Amino acid sequence: MALPRWFPLARAEARRLLTSNGPWILAILLVLWAYRPSYVGWDELGPNLTVGFIQIAGSILLPLGVLLLSYRSVVAERSSGSLKFLLGLPLTRTDILVAKTLGRSAGIAIPVIGAVAVLGLAGGLRFGLFSPLRFGAVLLVTLLYVVTLVSIATAVSAATTSTVRATGVLFGGFYLVLTVLWKPVATAIYGAATGRAVSAYDAPADGALFLLLRMSPERSYHIVTNWLLGVGNSGALFEPALTKLRTPTSINVYAVDAAFEPGSVPLYLHELSGLLVLLCWLIVPLGVARYRFERGDLV
Repeated sequence: MALPRWFPLARAEARRLLTSNGPWILAILLVLWAYRPSYVGWDELGPNLTVGFIQIAGSILLPLGVLLLSYRSVVAERSSGSLKFLLGLPLTRTDILVAKTLGRSAGIAIPVIGAVAVLGLAGGLRFGLFSPLRFGAVLLVTLLYVVTLVSIATAVSAATTSTVRATGVLFGGFYLVLTVLWKPVATAIYGAATGRAVSAYDAPADGALFLLLRMSPERSYHIVTNWLLGVGNSGALFEPALTKLRTPTSINVYAVDAAFEPGSVPLYLHELSGLLVLLCWLIVPLGVARYRFERGDLV
């Protein structure tokens, strides 16, 4: 069976990353960042607290690292002129986008899997045997999140004509707004649209609010992984979500289960909708970038 035309370029992209320091430094930082034993996590999850460490690894630090390793994937080739060389090969511009996305995804996913393996070993030794099914499922969703982030970064890199613009869009726009600050941004948008101030301490049972909150890739990732962990329907990390839903402590966390009466949650707020949001973030930006990249100049 013949390999796709883009496969050699994807393999070269993956090899370039795997032979550089960046992904492996990220993997080490993920282990140090994610290994956070807690009383709440242990009381509610037991040995599956180890699975929760994967979710922590996928939050804040992972998207930053993936964007840093991917944002120059196409725009740097354009600036150096090597993009013309690539198009001199039997490759289309679409082939280049696919190869860059899949190659970089593989080059980042392998160190991430290594970091998760270390977390699993450390957690297993300390907290006992966890659910391998939940561990594997959360790992798969985390790898989907990695591919989604690479897709977004590659799309912006292909759609812009300078590294400065790509940096501004990804780090000033996507990372800052949609990853770090999305909760206050989303509630501000909701408040402006409805004329009602909202608070996580007493959130209204309004599907529009919770749908808007899960438009962020990171919050959607949290929703799906919280579901797999058996935590509840929330875009927060598992520990604050557990604190909100299973303890008398009132904290600044939005949770569908706390706002809606049992049986009254709209179908579109099911946890699987978070998976749909991730897939949309994977496909749509790359589709838009392909349209612009196919019709744009090479310089």
